[in-house]
Amino acid sequence: MAAVALERVVKTYEGGRVAVAGATFEVADAELLVLLGPSGCGKSTLLRIIAGLETPTAGTVRIGERVVNELAPKDRDIAMVFQTYALYPHMTVAENLGFSLQLRGVSRAARAQRVREVAALLGLDGQLDRLPRQLSGGQRQRVALGRALVREPQVFLLDEPLSNLDARLRLAMRTEIARLHRRLGTTMIYVTHDQVEAMTLGERIVVLNGGEIQQIDTPMRIYERPANIFVAGFIGTPPMNFLHGRLLRQSEPQLDLGFMRLPLGEAHGATLAAHDGAELVAGLRPEDLHLAAPGQGPGAGPQLSAAIELIEPVGNETFLTVRAAEVELVLRTPPQKLPQVGDPVTLSFTPERLHLFDAASGRRL
Repeated sequence: MAAVALERVVKTYEGGRVAVAGATFEVADAELLVLLGPSGCGKSTLLRIIAGLETPTAGTVRIGERVVNELAPKDRDIAMVFQTYALYPHMTVAENLGFSLQLRGVSRAARAQRVREVAALLGLDGQLDRLPRQLSGGQRQRVALGRALVREPQVFLLDEPLSNLDARLRLAMRTEIARLHRRLGTTMIYVTHDQVEAMTLGERIVVLNGGEIQQIDTPMRIYERPANIFVAGFIGTPPMNFLHGRLLRQSEPQLDLGFMRLPLGEAHGATLAAHDGAELVAGLRPEDLHLAAPGQGPGAGPQLSAAIELIEPVGNETFLTVRAAEVELVLRTPPQKLPQVGDPVTLSFTPERLHLFDAASGRRL
């Protein structure tokens, strides 16, 4: 296996469109790193640059100790799994799995042995004589994975490999990929727009937007301390709630929302010392916003008056959409007896759970 390093990689297309703007990061040997972001953010372009399917406009790509900018894809010792299965329809599963080894001149006996090993690893033992059209979507995706595994490359590149599967199969294949990575200890770079895939699979996540890296960190670190408003809103389901206002520093810091002044608590005092009068954005995760108990006084923490607009029970939890003046907020609550749509409610939260951002730059304070 091998580490992968990108240094100030840029990709600009005709007309001046910048797909990747100075990407720098390193993937450790045997790490599973996820490139995450919305459609068009540059994540697949980065993967194709690492694979050699795109040429960077500027910057350096290393795989192991080699600079590979000038190397053809076949000479980079990588294997790529695409969004589409890209299986040869006229070949059996065994032939699909062994085709790359055949092209490399591996003997028939050695090829058959390696195909059997990979098929056993992926639970495809009983499917080796079948054609792709005789397989389920999950089985086809396993064959696509197996075709990469059989080569034993230094680096695996996976470009949204689960996006064509239904929800149940995605969950099963996600588990399969995580298990494979633990068992094989391979270097993997995984591209997805699905934050659940990123959070559950990645040892670290590179969050991208508009071709620029927004944050690189472990999944929970990104969730708990997002670097900016984009990351805060992109990571988390339902997404983070945002309250826009102007900072007032009087006896204690407050955020003037227009319809009320929100106490920010002493925990943020040092952070806010230099921002008096600044436009800020306060973020709260849905699980950090609560329905105040009847008769609960203001001593329990800051409170907001709101009205329920939507109730969404999803089994083990319920999502409540409420409106406080012109601001729409979402709460995550455990199953319980709830008020009805249209009922007034009081919301409470702990100021320490607030995430504060500069409104102009979007950066975390």
